[in-house]
Amino acid sequence: MNKEKVNPGDARLGALLRASRPSPSLPPRFQESVWRRIAEAEAPVKSDSWLDALAALVLRPRFAFATVAVLILAGAFLGAYHGTQAARQDAQAQYLAAVAPATLR
Repeated sequence: MNKEKVNPGDARLGALLRASRPSPSLPPRFQESVWRRIAEAEAPVKSDSWLDALAALVLRPRFAFATVAVLILAGAFLGAYHGTQAARQDAQAQYLAAVAPATLR
């Protein structure tokens, strides 16, 4: 194993670099406010309306993907259902026109 040569100036250089970038002091009660914000974010939402509670639940990041997936699937199924109904009505109209063309006038 190679042992790296330690230059005595490295310690002084490290101390000088640390001193050149002073870290700003945190505001008073910073840690307490961070924990309070975390607790508020995790607390269940108290709202007046069930719709507000549902919207708050759905818009949370962990449910956002599932919500989008459900909405896309619901849209696809409703679109397919509507397309099937429209095709059935067109087929019925074409059949009626072929069987009894005089009754349509």
